[in-house]
Amino acid sequence: MNTIVNNIAVFLKEYHPFTYLTEAELISIVTNIGIINLEKNKVLFEIEDILHDSFYVVASGVINLTFMADGEEIILNKCYAGDVFGLRPFFAKNNYMMTAKAREDVIVYAIPISIFKPFVSQNSNVLDFLLENFATNSRFSLDQESNSVASEGIYSNKTGEIQYFQSLSYNKTPLKIAQHGISKEVAQLMSDNLIDSAIIIDDNSYPIGIVTDTDFRSKISNGRFPLDSQVIKIMSAPVITVPENISVAEAQLLLLKYNVSHLCVTKDGSDKSVVSGVISEHDIVVAQSNNPGVLIKQIKKSLTPKELKQVREKLTELVQSSITKNIPIPHIFNITGEINFTIIKRAIEIAILDLGSPPARFCWLSIGSQARKEQLLLTDQDSILVFEDVAEDKYRDVKDYFVKLAKRATSILEKTGFQYCPNNHMATNIFLCKSLSEWTIQYDNWMKAPGEKSNMIDSIFFDLEMVIGENKIEDSLLETIFNNSKNNTLFFDYLGNDALHKNPALTFFKKFNVEEEGIHKGKFDIKNKAIMPLVDGARLFALNMQLKGVNNTYLRFKQLAILDSKFAEIYLNCAESFLILTNYRTLEGLKNDTSGEYINLEDLSKIDKEKLKNALLPMKELEELIKDKFQLTQFS
Repeated sequence: MNTIVNNIAVFLKEYHPFTYLTEAELISIVTNIGIINLEKNKVLFEIEDILHDSFYVVASGVINLTFMADGEEIILNKCYAGDVFGLRPFFAKNNYMMTAKAREDVIVYAIPISIFKPFVSQNSNVLDFLLENFATNSRFSLDQESNSVASEGIYSNKTGEIQYFQSLSYNKTPLKIAQHGISKEVAQLMSDNLIDSAIIIDDNSYPIGIVTDTDFRSKISNGRFPLDSQVIKIMSAPVITVPENISVAEAQLLLLKYNVSHLCVTKDGSDKSVVSGVISEHDIVVAQSNNPGVLIKQIKKSLTPKELKQVREKLTELVQSSITKNIPIPHIFNITGEINFTIIKRAIEIAILDLGSPPARFCWLSIGSQARKEQLLLTDQDSILVFEDVAEDKYRDVKDYFVKLAKRATSILEKTGFQYCPNNHMATNIFLCKSLSEWTIQYDNWMKAPGEKSNMIDSIFFDLEMVIGENKIEDSLLETIFNNSKNNTLFFDYLGNDALHKNPALTFFKKFNVEEEGIHKGKFDIKNKAIMPLVDGARLFALNMQLKGVNNTYLRFKQLAILDSKFAEIYLNCAESFLILTNYRTLEGLKNDTSGEYINLEDLSKIDKEKLKNALLPMKELEELIKDKFQLTQFS
């Protein structure tokens, strides 16, 4: 076998949906793959481009998927090695609705759709994966013709569903024709009603087939059947029936699976029920083509904390419905992360509207879980502010302005639902609102002399993501961090010990290590005893391996598995555990309107307890790997 083909096959076999294919199937696909090299900032396809005849898999590097909202480019998703994107040709006929741009030098595999499509129709796992991926990598909107939901943003108040998992708008007054109807008369009725289909029903008014424009063109126009034929002679049968509450995703799946252009909606979804509607391919296209940034636009137009709070409450509903629908946690991270960042950015903009233009360029950075885009629940806000170096005589006035800006912005966010950080890790803190030079010195001190009383480090300061401001300031700060981390044994000694100095999740006898006193007595601290050790471990290895541009814990572990393949199994197990633990915490928080930090184990079934306990097992392997990789001597 060709070495290149074999290497690509081995690579793809590690990722869905290729894991569902046999070796022979995978080789048949790989032999037709194209390899594309993209330089940094080069575009693979952009909004309104004609659809390509391939979809894509990232081989190395990062691809940003973006769309435009109010003239601004918004990042919908970041695709890393193994991620699939560009699936629109599978499920839609209109042009691309987003742009795929290389964030850095990238290698992409182009997989011809004509080669891959047979495996989609033959393998439900492959189809389910592609639908899910397409839905969560697509821009979200509602059918603007539905006034009951269009004003509500990305999802309706009633269902809180992501677009591709919400109920679909379709024709609820279809043309219904008795099976003995004459084709010529049916064609005239379709023309008069400006529709492209008619449902054929039996004597009980149950659907037995469908006739469309295509049937008339292929069976009447070419002379196969005369115009006075009974419509039952030219109809397509059996008709595919679906229930009234079908979602966009489910409708897409069935159209593709059965290679049909229409679905018949019945009262109970069976063909032994009364017809109540018809769904066409056009209905799917309309659902995909409407305004993509409704919720983000709603945020951008907000002028008060009350308006922002209304959006944030809807986001909580979105998270709830997404969890209920079993939408993968990484996709929920992407959605909530971008919406949260838009809210924070708008809060800062409102504060600037009150205070006037900033006296210097600056960069507002989220830190901690916000920066990692792991904040699915309403928890506290963490931030720092960096402003450009200014003349000494202007320094005091400039800093005063930015402290005031931080106080106004964080106050707006607090009213929106983001609590103040109890540790004062916010830009309102004068020690966390300073010039670039001061921040550079601060990070130099933290990293070159960790552990000194005057240099106590909180590891969340190494999870940074810019919300608003100058990219160059963020780049400069990150460069300082990564330069200082090179061969810095002392720094990693400190961080490694900090990662290990957490109370264990399980006792010596493999029981949950629950709280022994206080208001949470008997409960399990899933945040500090289970999730944070994984967060700290992922950050530790990411800094050590110079993994840039990836903050999310799950994605860090996935990338570490590629960079350090010898221990890939450990990293991948930790990635999976992180998602499971996050899911439990989110469910707890949504159920009790809390941060979800403390789990009441009595509320869990025996199966859930076992699943939760199993998710804690990879932490021991991670702990041993940290001890093996780093010299943990000085701070032990």
